[in-house]
Amino acid sequence: MAGDKQDDERSPGRADAVRSAAVQAFEAAAGQAGLTRERAADLADELAQAAGRIRGALDDVRPATADEVRALREQLRALEVRVAKLETAAGPGRRRRVPRPPA
Repeated sequence: MAGDKQDDERSPGRADAVRSAAVQAFEAAAGQAGLTRERAADLADELAQAAGRIRGALDDVRPATADEVRALREQLRALEVRVAKLETAAGPGRRRRVPRPPA
């Protein structure tokens, strides 16, 4: 019976050790999950910032749209009218004719 007494004394110790190890494992997993969520949020922020930079770079290198070209042509015509008025006001002796490229 002395052996039974030793087993009884070890059993609560082993059970406590197993319980303690399980608690530590759960706490460690919970802590890592928190770090993983934080890192995922950081990565999402970095990804959003990178996407914004890429979008800006693409805006810089993309070709002009038809509306933008149309607006530039209108501005050019307005400038041609202003220059013609200035040349007319300057008089016939100071006027210089510059050939206009085809549109």
